[in-house]
Amino acid sequence: MSEIIFHHYPVSPFSEKIRLIFGFKNLAWKSVMIPSIMPKPDVTTLTGGYRRTPVMQIGADIYCDTALIADVLERIAPAPSLYPPAIAGLSRTVAQWADTSLFWTAIAYTFQPAAMSGILGDITPEQMKAFGADRAAMRAGAPRMSLPEATGQLLEYLRRIEDMLNQGSAFLLGADASIADFSTYHALWFIRRVPAVAGILDAYPLTLAWMDKVAAFGQGNPEKMRSTEAIEFAHSATPLLSDASLLDTHGIALGEMVTVMPTDYALDPVAGELVCASANEFAVRRIDERAGTVVVHFPRVGFQMKRAE
Repeated sequence: MSEIIFHHYPVSPFSEKIRLIFGFKNLAWKSVMIPSIMPKPDVTTLTGGYRRTPVMQIGADIYCDTALIADVLERIAPAPSLYPPAIAGLSRTVAQWADTSLFWTAIAYTFQPAAMSGILGDITPEQMKAFGADRAAMRAGAPRMSLPEATGQLLEYLRRIEDMLNQGSAFLLGADASIADFSTYHALWFIRRVPAVAGILDAYPLTLAWMDKVAAFGQGNPEKMRSTEAIEFAHSATPLLSDASLLDTHGIALGEMVTVMPTDYALDPVAGELVCASANEFAVRRIDERAGTVVVHFPRVGFQMKRAE
């Protein structure tokens, strides 16, 4: 197996989710730091336009979205499992809720005026404006939840999480950690790291103690890599497509040209030749002048595929 190359930036919540999974599975990985806002030329040369963070690369295979990245890491290192058999379906369902409803509530709550300096650090007004414009473009015009609504919903979610931990279990769904823990953690981590808003967690001691347990997994064994090196690595590698199956729900055959993009935000289509449409994954082959021939992988849930026009 080629080395795991991870494209991320420090304050990305979804990146923190995967960094902790690296620790949980005691994996070595190459760390490529990327910009938090567009342009991201070295990222998009690998992905074909997908701009969300993080992205994982193994040779010339590029994996988008943390739900799929977690599945790939499970195949690479099956133990300890992110999906213990007794709670496999439940853990995935809780993770999907956390990655969507809980995450967006946490973002709306944390991005309040009093917290901005704690989120982004010491940046100039011009940089603040650029960050705001970038995130507005990612939302594609969708309105953000108001602070009062976000506060009320977050309090209710925190009560539910505390109730889950009130049964004496070490983790959300029992004695073993699962994907539910890492997905729920990263949204709350984003709040906890900002002093101006972290106090909302203080009334939930079981949740804070659980967060400490998840954080204790660490981040595995990272080693720095430049983004240009990662592109060269892709160019010299051959994609290793592990699944060329077709679950046809679109009337599109393998080998046809398609576009794939998210269904919710950052609606940047990636065009390529369809090489996989399995039960849980889309994958397209594309050729880039810098990266060579790569296969870009997406989860089926949360993404949409269309025949290229």
